[in-house]
Amino acid sequence: MWGGRFHGYESENARRALPRYFSILAGETEPAFFAVRKVKVSFDKDSPLDELWNEHAEGMDRLRDNDLGEVPEKNLLDLKALIADRILESCTLCEVKCRVNRREGVGYCRVRESLVASDFLHYGEEPELVPSYTVFFSGCNFRCVFCQNWDISQYRVGVEHVPEFMALKIEEAFKRGARNVNFVGGEPTPNLPFILETLRRVDVPIPVVWNSNMYMSEEAMRLLDGVVDVYLADFKWGNDECALKYSKIPRYWEVVTRNLLLARKHYGAEFLIRHLVVPGHLECCTRPVLKWIAGNLGRDVRINVMFQYRPEYLAGRYSEINRRLKRDEMERAAEIVEGLGFRNALVG
Repeated sequence: MWGGRFHGYESENARRALPRYFSILAGETEPAFFAVRKVKVSFDKDSPLDELWNEHAEGMDRLRDNDLGEVPEKNLLDLKALIADRILESCTLCEVKCRVNRREGVGYCRVRESLVASDFLHYGEEPELVPSYTVFFSGCNFRCVFCQNWDISQYRVGVEHVPEFMALKIEEAFKRGARNVNFVGGEPTPNLPFILETLRRVDVPIPVVWNSNMYMSEEAMRLLDGVVDVYLADFKWGNDECALKYSKIPRYWEVVTRNLLLARKHYGAEFLIRHLVVPGHLECCTRPVLKWIAGNLGRDVRINVMFQYRPEYLAGRYSEINRRLKRDEMERAAEIVEGLGFRNALVG
């Protein structure tokens, strides 16, 4: 077990909301994917997908029963990576479920092979995360009209790495002081096979942060169970109409709330939920999002209600959001957070 490297850096709010994450940083607990690698499974790589899923379910039962040993010849993380790779043949990793054979073509997400647009020690995240080794993938299953990363989310850019090299980069970042590896984009979901293959080769106990729009399929959620330590979830819209208009995505509320409830049951997982306040959307989006979180995930969950909205990319086509937030909107958002009784919130 690696010794603890971080002490007394953040507020008690963060420590109260993310106790397991801080335990990993202190060297008291291993990241979830370390435990998954200690679960013995038996599978044939050429077996039908249904059979692989059955073995996966049995492996997850052994994980929850703490039936762990030394890393076996075939482990549960190996199986997760194999299943994710097989899904690429008719891709259903996200809820769009375009079913493109991504070995041969580009999915709706604009991803075929995983391309890393940039990766670096990021100091602009929440205090408890920094420095965060942030891996930005290109491509996304959303089409947000105000996307601040549109140059990588809407285009195929970046460098293709082999998993062995990506694992070495993660290990080097850990040695340089990274508190976590933060998979983002774009969107990490289309890159799940590459991420799992990478984690199979990572030998340092670094927490995994899944920085996502949370529009994964149920199959992807099953594969993420036991891999993610912190879901850094972007809970953007409070209704399907806004999601369809501004992100061009259907069934938003149903899918994202379902996935947050599934993630709540995942092995070792904790939450840091972001909500970007959009101009004119306090009552239709901010209030229902925060009310749902309080009612379903609790008032102790770590949330970050952000005022950093900027009218970038195609926002100029939508006059109602082609501006920055007004002071009274910021004040009202803060009042909503306070009124709902959140105890571990960042606002601003």
